[in-house]
Amino acid sequence: MDASRSTPVRPILTLTINPALDVSTSTENVVGEHKMRCGLSRLDPGGGGVNVSRVIQRLGGQTLAIYAAGGPTGEAYRKLIEAEGIPTVVVPIAGSTRESFTVDETSTGKQFRFVLQGPEVTEAEWRACLDRVAASIPHQGYVVASGSLPPGAPDDFYARVARLAREHDARCIVDASGPALAAALAEGVFLVKPSGRELGELVGAQLDTEEGQMNAASTLVEHGSAEFVALTLGGEGAVLASADGVIRLPVPQVKVQSTVGAGDSFLGAFVLRVAQGHDARAAFRAAVAAGSATAMTPATELCHRADVERLEAELALLPV
Repeated sequence: MDASRSTPVRPILTLTINPALDVSTSTENVVGEHKMRCGLSRLDPGGGGVNVSRVIQRLGGQTLAIYAAGGPTGEAYRKLIEAEGIPTVVVPIAGSTRESFTVDETSTGKQFRFVLQGPEVTEAEWRACLDRVAASIPHQGYVVASGSLPPGAPDDFYARVARLAREHDARCIVDASGPALAAALAEGVFLVKPSGRELGELVGAQLDTEEGQMNAASTLVEHGSAEFVALTLGGEGAVLASADGVIRLPVPQVKVQSTVGAGDSFLGAFVLRVAQGHDARAAFRAAVAAGSATAMTPATELCHRADVERLEAELALLPV
């Protein structure tokens, strides 16, 4: 059963070592070798952990967001986060914070996403990130390490975060891919959120069937790699595997405008609900609702609380 409202909310820390200044705009047609006139543009402070913090705040929760930033884009990034009022700890780096571009083609409805490589970080810089995490980990709280690793960071960076979390009796959530995800799973974490493709790459198999997806997620739980494996499958819904079995939810029927940030929104809502004392099923419903609510918004906009709570209530009526 879900905990009562009187249950204290466990604190949440997020880490983003490779944030991105998200730039989004639109044009009628994307054509090679042509100058394309664009519409209005918007800037958002993006990157896995920061987006998780932004969603948690939108849903009424609080976090401390640690992120690395540098250069003129890093300064612009810092101002955007400060404007949202999210408590942060900034780890300065010499390189300039990367940018990501999203362009909506209005004539077709297609979306083009260009994700730039982050600046190379030195050993001193990535170790400074770990030091900040070690000094800020909430006892018996949650640590969300999310997003790609920049050049220079070791593959086991998130595994080191997981180790620090365990030393502080905190639960570590990792949203990554490739060697970084594999190393974190080898260390053992509370939750991972791979896509179907990322899970397939991890287990070395093409997961084309629902049974294959569920079995692969369950195997990670059985091996002790993660207590929960949340598998997001786009329009096909989501799967949550744990020691209690596997549950699946469809995505609500919404008009999709952009899927940018949907995975981060899923993760943010899940972590917030478990931190509030809700059970995994309730957290899973909130996660699917938040991911779908973000898909309803244009470009790099994230979910709105009213949409999340409405979809969350609708999903509560479905069997899982």
